[in-house]
Amino acid sequence: MMACMKFASRSSILCFTTSRTIYLNSKIRPFSTVKQTVEDQGKLNKVRFGISLNSRFWMSSSSASHVSSEKQTQQVERILDARNDDHGGVMVEMTDESMDAGLFASLLRASLSQWRQQGKKGVWIKMPIELVNLVEPAVKEGFYYHHAEAKYIMLVHWLPSIANTLPASASHRVGIGAFVVNEKNEVLVVQEKSGTFGGTGVWKFPTGVVDEGEDICDAAVREVKEETGIDSKFVEILAFRQSHKSFFDKSDLFFVCMMQPLSFDIKPQEAEIEAAQWMPYEEYATQPFVQKHELLRYIADVCRTKKDGGYSGFSAVPTVTSFSKKKSFLYVNRQDVDS
Repeated sequence: MMACMKFASRSSILCFTTSRTIYLNSKIRPFSTVKQTVEDQGKLNKVRFGISLNSRFWMSSSSASHVSSEKQTQQVERILDARNDDHGGVMVEMTDESMDAGLFASLLRASLSQWRQQGKKGVWIKMPIELVNLVEPAVKEGFYYHHAEAKYIMLVHWLPSIANTLPASASHRVGIGAFVVNEKNEVLVVQEKSGTFGGTGVWKFPTGVVDEGEDICDAAVREVKEETGIDSKFVEILAFRQSHKSFFDKSDLFFVCMMQPLSFDIKPQEAEIEAAQWMPYEEYATQPFVQKHELLRYIADVCRTKKDGGYSGFSAVPTVTSFSKKKSFLYVNRQDVDS
């Protein structure tokens, strides 16, 4: 009579006890004895004990188990690639290569554990839009949206128990208004097809939003060209206005720029501009809409004073900082500085 059981540690091992030697009828034995049978003199009878296993299966199973173990160890030891920032935190920039959400969650947990031990503060994850499936597991680990652009989402998590000092996302939008005046004391004005001024018949300065990475002085030149076809040169910033709860509840900076025209033939932008013309300055400034609104009236007074030579604005001075070595513009009153 034979009793069998499987060892928990090796699923391919068969242990048996028997009072006689067991042979298999097949010519190719799936099991072969790897250890000599031992005899134990019991009080009741003579028992023979042996271990048999499938040698080929054991070898492949053992090898596969070893490889699997190595992979699991590697996964446990792996963390997300990151670089240190300048404020005691780390930045993770995910590639657009697809990743399983479960694997990402495991790597993220291991990474957060290590970064906490290292005393890191803010953790930033720049997530390509192709990996939107990884946002949910990140949120479950405490991350939240910081900002989003066309091609990525920025997630952030504050690790220490002290007050969160991470900066908020961009708080302002920047716009320009172009005061372009020619030698005839005429100002370049447009009527818009849409927006706040669309269909009102109001004549206004060419305006627009500064693009990402664009300087204010360059934005003014571009907007004048786009809306009217006029080439121009930036002269000065005459004034600027800050307002809040504007575009998508963000604050807004609006710079009034004086421009010198380099061409004079107007070609209105078909998509956005209903009409454009050179208008006598006082005709522009005395429009009921301009006189009714304090901000527009004040801007008109500043522009008139500048036109008449009694006002000096801020010129663009190219500068380079020792921090980044990048070119930037410092806007200053050069008339008073140079005098």
